[in-house]
Amino acid sequence: MIIPIIISGGSGTRLWPLSRKLQPKQFINLGNNNTLFQETILRLPEEAENPIIICNEDHRFLAAEQLREINKSTNGIILEPIGKNTAPAIALAALKLYKSSDDPILLVLPADHLIEDINSFHEAVSIGETLAIKNKLVTFGVKPNKAETGYGYIEAEMNLKSKFYNIKSFKEKPNQSNANKYLKSGNYLWNSGMFMFKSSVFLQELEKFAPEILNCCKNSLKDQNEDCDFIRLVNEEFLKCPELSIDYAVMEHTNDSIVIPLDAKWNDVGSWESLMKSKAKDNNGNVIEGDVMLDNVNNSFIYSSNRLVSAVGVQDLIIIDTNDALLVTNINNSQNIKNIVRKLKNQNRPEAVNHRKVFRPWGYYDSIDIGDGFQAKRICVKPGAKISLQKHNHRSEHWVVVSGCAKITCGDKTYNLEKNQSTYIPKGEIHRLENQGQVDLEIIEVQTGDYLGEDDIIRLEDDYQRD
Repeated sequence: MIIPIIISGGSGTRLWPLSRKLQPKQFINLGNNNTLFQETILRLPEEAENPIIICNEDHRFLAAEQLREINKSTNGIILEPIGKNTAPAIALAALKLYKSSDDPILLVLPADHLIEDINSFHEAVSIGETLAIKNKLVTFGVKPNKAETGYGYIEAEMNLKSKFYNIKSFKEKPNQSNANKYLKSGNYLWNSGMFMFKSSVFLQELEKFAPEILNCCKNSLKDQNEDCDFIRLVNEEFLKCPELSIDYAVMEHTNDSIVIPLDAKWNDVGSWESLMKSKAKDNNGNVIEGDVMLDNVNNSFIYSSNRLVSAVGVQDLIIIDTNDALLVTNINNSQNIKNIVRKLKNQNRPEAVNHRKVFRPWGYYDSIDIGDGFQAKRICVKPGAKISLQKHNHRSEHWVVVSGCAKITCGDKTYNLEKNQSTYIPKGEIHRLENQGQVDLEIIEVQTGDYLGEDDIIRLEDDYQRD
């Protein structure tokens, strides 16, 4: 039995401004029909069981909604209060599944990779299964085609006649000089972050080499709280857990590690440069997405989300335009976008965390305009959904229904509003917005007050167990 473990904890800072803290790269559409998270689920081998998902508490509804969109079920969604790297994440899943199944083989996959050659991927997984049955701890190493500094490497005992190799060492992301040496030697593979092994074998090796991680994860699951598909940990126990990757916690210490070479057009989409390589280009080597007009532009990636973007007489540029942020960088500097994100975080800028359009479990809101003492939002509530019963200490709200029918709770009154009707929610009044119809409910909300931050929400009741 193969049970996939989908690790979905990355932040994707090098793909800012599309990828942000509360909607990272695995949950955004990067030009394909599905998100990276959805593609990871859809390319699973047919014989695999429903996956178990590991994600951040903040992303739980994104994961659940995107699973619903592709009509897929899970063995549960484990919610981490904070990311502790891959060893604890995999330990949680292994412990959870080992209790409820007959020692399944785990197929560990990051949620943010592109794999174009699905057949080659499936063939590698099939080889991995035969090795895992023999109690081997398997990883998949991508055959390098350049001296890449953005990936970690696996040093292996290469034997061209074999379908798998013994592992000698794991290497962190190298500088250019070392990357050149690795490529020239022919004994190195890119570290894909994908693994395969029995639950019991992984847990035994973890107990041998990183017992503190195992103990913390066991304690985190002792009094777990299961709500539908969501599995909530004992947070104070998980916060004690050491932060360590599976590479350094287990794989580089065990005597039973094996690497399978993978040649499946793999891309970890770690930067705009790497994403550009996976996309179709025009005759001048440009990737164009959205409303874009170019003249004498070469080898550039230009993306527009909502308006005309034009460029003249430039080359080797990344230009990414979203509703609230514009990025311009040379292709060769695309790995350094994380430095901008760091500065945004240090200044508490919202652009590091959210898009202008923010998704919620009940729908979304789009901040249309904001000024001194006011903010205007377009709010969409899905059929059958409702916002929390709440109040605000610093703002009043005016609601105008644009489409659909709204059920309004305001104080001790409950009433319906149709299209073109409006209502007023005074500051401090308990209120709720609900869509009992069959189509999306859209309203325009105008907030007025001396403070308009999202943290001025006091939730009294909530269907989604948010604070």
